[in-house]
Amino acid sequence: MVDAPEPRGNAPEWSVSELSAALKRTVEDAYGHVRVRGEISGYRGPHSSGHAYFSLKDAGARLDAVIWKGTFQRLRVRPEEGLEVVAIGRLTTYPGKSGYQIVIEALEFAGAGAIMAMLEERKRRLAAEGLFDPARKQELPYLPRVVGVVTSPTGAVIRDILHRLADRFPRRVVVWPVRVQGETCGAEVAAAIRGFNALPEGGPIPRPDVIVVARGGGSLEDLLGFSEEAVVRAAAESFIPLVSAVGHETDVTLIDFAADVRAPTPSAAAEMVVPVRADLVAAVEGFGARLRAAPLRALDRRRADLRALARLLPSPEDLFAIPRQRLDSVGERLPRALKANAAAHRLQLLKAGARLSPLALRGRFERAGERVADIAGRLGRATRTNVRQARDRMDAVGDRLPRALSANGATHRLRLLRAGAGLSPLGLRDRLARAGERLRAASHGFSMARGAQLRAHSERNARSGELVDGLILRARRAVASRLRDEGRRLDGLAQLLSALSYHGVLERGFALVRDAEGQAVRRAGGLGPGRRIELEFADGRIGAQTLGGAVGAEAVIPEPAPPPAAARPPSRRAKKADPGPTLFD
Repeated sequence: MVDAPEPRGNAPEWSVSELSAALKRTVEDAYGHVRVRGEISGYRGPHSSGHAYFSLKDAGARLDAVIWKGTFQRLRVRPEEGLEVVAIGRLTTYPGKSGYQIVIEALEFAGAGAIMAMLEERKRRLAAEGLFDPARKQELPYLPRVVGVVTSPTGAVIRDILHRLADRFPRRVVVWPVRVQGETCGAEVAAAIRGFNALPEGGPIPRPDVIVVARGGGSLEDLLGFSEEAVVRAAAESFIPLVSAVGHETDVTLIDFAADVRAPTPSAAAEMVVPVRADLVAAVEGFGARLRAAPLRALDRRRADLRALARLLPSPEDLFAIPRQRLDSVGERLPRALKANAAAHRLQLLKAGARLSPLALRGRFERAGERVADIAGRLGRATRTNVRQARDRMDAVGDRLPRALSANGATHRLRLLRAGAGLSPLGLRDRLARAGERLRAASHGFSMARGAQLRAHSERNARSGELVDGLILRARRAVASRLRDEGRRLDGLAQLLSALSYHGVLERGFALVRDAEGQAVRRAGGLGPGRRIELEFADGRIGAQTLGGAVGAEAVIPEPAPPPAAARPPSRRAKKADPGPTLFD
């Protein structure tokens, strides 16, 4: 039995590559050139090869997209995550994934809403980096020497700026020409800002003191170059103060947030960077007039003060009245004082003469002679005692001499005989006589030395007395002079204290406010409602309580204790004049 062959279909066989190529031709022929609207998703920037891969999606589908390297560099609108765009290109397939994709040749914003969404997202990202922080902004110079302008040199904007500067205050202007619209606008503006900052001080091209980035009005798409990230970063990094004057007052670009000052129009920017020369000239002339008038007013005021002070000065008769009266009084007392002084000195001389009379000196000499005689008697008794003790020792030696001679032999006997001859009574008598003469000579020399010493002590005491009297007189004069100087210094300090004291301010109608702790209150904001305070006036103090707000305080006089006495300025009573040393000192 033979098996029947399996039935076969009449459909042709395709290889995978053939089918993929057929599908590719079909898709490319049917959709050769398309415009696709969608939201960019999965964009991570260009690949290392330079190509960009991402997806376009909407609410129901997702389409892979690719931008080749050469096309990516020519794009006016660069892809960003979440940006809604219109992609222009052709559909094709990718056999390696069995999928289809669009090869993008150009990108466009999907209406103004897409542009605004892109700008808002970029603004939020750059603000998170701190590029729009107000603390980074600089103040414009009051009168710049050089103004740098970044704009198109052929437009009407530069003519408006030059015209306004010439009207207000002519300044030197350096223009950095850039395109203000198109694909290269953002890169050229960023390069111009960085170029101005890179100029050296004192170089051939002057470095501007302020930069103005200006452009006339236009559509949202026309102003996109001034919202590019490179322009915003260059404006935020500028060391030179920068003024943004892009578009009209209603136009907003991201450079406005990074610039130090935003101007509504280019003409307004020119008005911001320089003051009005006529106003400055008028102000200088006004200051000059005030300067010329100030010395005259000061001179008139000083003249009026001098007249007022001259009226307060006493007359010469009043000034010399008291000193003249004092001189008369002293002249009347002078004869009596001279007589009293002479009597006092005479009494002192009598007392000194009584101490130096011949009788007193004779008594002192007699007492000195008695002391000398007493010393001589004591000396004779001491001499006799010594002689007697020496004789006793000799007798003792003579008693022991025979026994020593018999015991030691003839040699010792001869030595003892010689010693006995030297100690004979005749030799001792001679020695005693010589000792007595020496004692009498010593006594006479002692008496002479004692008298010389007494005379030297007397002279020294006299000189010391004279020196002490002179020192006492000088000390009294020095103390009187010091008291006068300190009195004048104390009077000056009292006048200074009176001039600087706040009590003079209280006398003019002001009051001092203190809180419950007794501290002075300088600001109304430091007191809340219901706080106890104390008001000090020129004649006393009262208690009060605050009501709050900008209203004053209602005075409440405390019952338990009377207010403390107001501080008095230091007394200005004149010190009693020091008459100086008199004849009685």
